[in-house]
Amino acid sequence: METRIDEVASRIYRFSTFVPEIGPTGFTFNQYFIDDDEPLLFHTGPRAMFPFLAEAISTITPLERLRWITFGHLESDECGAMNLLLAAAPHAEVAHGTLGCLVSFNDLADRTPVPLADGQVIQLGGHRVRHIDTPHVPHGWEARVLYEETTKTLLCGDLFTQLGDPPAITTDDILETSSLAEDVFGATCITPRTGPTIRNLAALAPATLAVMHGSCFAGDGAKALLELADDYDARLAKAIG
Repeated sequence: METRIDEVASRIYRFSTFVPEIGPTGFTFNQYFIDDDEPLLFHTGPRAMFPFLAEAISTITPLERLRWITFGHLESDECGAMNLLLAAAPHAEVAHGTLGCLVSFNDLADRTPVPLADGQVIQLGGHRVRHIDTPHVPHGWEARVLYEETTKTLLCGDLFTQLGDPPAITTDDILETSSLAEDVFGATCITPRTGPTIRNLAALAPATLAVMHGSCFAGDGAKALLELADDYDARLAKAIG
């Protein structure tokens, strides 16, 4: 395996590792690194991928400069390498929503995490990252996303998951490919709150959607999110007859 590095917004880097054995056409695992006065990582990847992640960060800045370790929810590919990063970066702290800290990360993290209120902003320097609670969207009670306000980049985690090894960033419609991935994996927790939660994110009008599995999307992020919400609403309506 190798990890590819692409700048998908100003000083926001996508680290992508392709694993061909997962799913019918392979699967990418993406982490996002914001290079600033207080560098922030979104997703740690699983523990087994930590050497790839550490090498990728070190091509941009020394790993020990890492200040913030963040992720969407409790899952191996989201936070499996959390404690390895805490050991490697002595000034780093995990930052997550208050609920996530209470139910999981106060116990799991080797250093006490920083609890964030819904809407709270971390000032990294030139970048401003806003924490947004999204319970059970796409899954996990403690689920959340981050919104980088200066570049209008939504770090949207498992939303818009795609199969295969597509390009780092695309302007093409990604709804069809993400809908196919949902058909294959059935990973999203689809409830009456799923569509409205995603429509609230659409109100941010992001210019870039930083996706955890697959291509980032550059373009009308609001339109893409509204279409995704409609797709989930249709799935829910079909399931309940």
